[in-house]
Amino acid sequence: MIYKDESELFGSGAISVEGDNIEIKDKKLFQDKVIDNLADTIILNNSMYLKRLCYWVIYETALKMGITLSSIHTLYRARAKDSLTHFTVPAMNLRTLTYGLSRAVFRVANRINAGAFIFEIAKSEIGYTAQRPVEYVSYILLAAMKEGFRGPVFIQGDHFQVKAKNFLADKDKEINQLKDLIAEAIDAGFYNIDIDSSTLVDLSKPTIDEQQKLNYGVCASLTKFIRSLQPQGIEVSVGGEIGEVGGKNSTPDELRAFMKGYLAEVEGLEGISKISIQTGTTHGGVVLPDGSIAKVSIDFDTLKNLSAIARKEFAMAGAVQHGASTLPNDAFHRFPEVECAEIHLATQFQNIVYDYLPIPLKEKIYAWINKECAAERKPEQTNDQFIYKTRKKALGPFKREIYSLPQDVKDKIFSVLEEEFAFLFDKLSIQDTKPLVDKYVKPAIVKKKREDLGKNS
Repeated sequence: MIYKDESELFGSGAISVEGDNIEIKDKKLFQDKVIDNLADTIILNNSMYLKRLCYWVIYETALKMGITLSSIHTLYRARAKDSLTHFTVPAMNLRTLTYGLSRAVFRVANRINAGAFIFEIAKSEIGYTAQRPVEYVSYILLAAMKEGFRGPVFIQGDHFQVKAKNFLADKDKEINQLKDLIAEAIDAGFYNIDIDSSTLVDLSKPTIDEQQKLNYGVCASLTKFIRSLQPQGIEVSVGGEIGEVGGKNSTPDELRAFMKGYLAEVEGLEGISKISIQTGTTHGGVVLPDGSIAKVSIDFDTLKNLSAIARKEFAMAGAVQHGASTLPNDAFHRFPEVECAEIHLATQFQNIVYDYLPIPLKEKIYAWINKECAAERKPEQTNDQFIYKTRKKALGPFKREIYSLPQDVKDKIFSVLEEEFAFLFDKLSIQDTKPLVDKYVKPAIVKKKREDLGKNS
């Protein structure tokens, strides 16, 4: 059911609203009906005000249930201080069917007593999946409530990236646009932000410091901006990046040069708690002419070495691995073994969704891609390569059609991906991390007011 307006939303009988206070009057009705109705309304209605009103209801009712949007910063600092290196935190980019897939994540987490996992969405994904921060947060909190998860929930802005071409053309415009997104994300409850200014690294410069200078300077400046916006009681977890994914592998000298410059420019403020590096992967994998994914050789020695340097010399959680979801299954157990702090997973989840879409819808999507994305086709690409690399861009335009698939079709997708999440969580050793999260992450209660619903919308 889609709520058509404010009176219908508040007239469900499950909640009562007085000013900025919400109470759950009928827990069973709220759990059985209203949560699903809120998900329907968020995705299927056209009113941004109604979306934000639903978000406010979702956010406040989640607080009532003991679910808090949180920063993983203190756990990451403790990872270095107390040598909590036996697990690797999965950061999952959910590009479509986010409510249902988040429910699958929480079901697995509840079964294995996991708490150290992150939901994330990249700057680019926010655009092509048509999921603004308020919407993304709403799905995840609804899923947590629906599945009975309690405690801190971590949502992250992934690859909040500076585009080098735009930066060089108009520095202020590019940075201000990124600041606007950061403000929108923090306001929605993204208390974990990965700054990606590695695009500004210039390997033509003669020294490593000069190569990294723009990178660490912009990262420090944006860290200061984040610290100026973060709510009282929350130290937003900030990540930096020294090597653009798909480029050359990172080195200890690059890490040390970046951190030396960054710490000088951040001027005593709490700095980054993790560092993304390059170890041989590419976002989405390397697509072969037949549409399959080439095998990738990850430099696990680099990952282990730079993670150790990050922890021991800079009190960070360690190194972060990007572009990993399409790796072979026998690779994932290696990440905890080399004490990798965090691993980012995205494309394989999308691939599984596409595998189970009904053929007529898939054909419709591919026809749209061939028409609307034709300018992106490279002369050397086969059609399989072109479709594989561009089909992510159809997820926004077809968001409602995918969400409105028959329930049995969606249930099959959710079941397969629940198995995928269970496999990954096991290999990354995050079982029984809930007590660690509860020990080190002390949630701060950030109240939202109805009068603020128009901000950053």
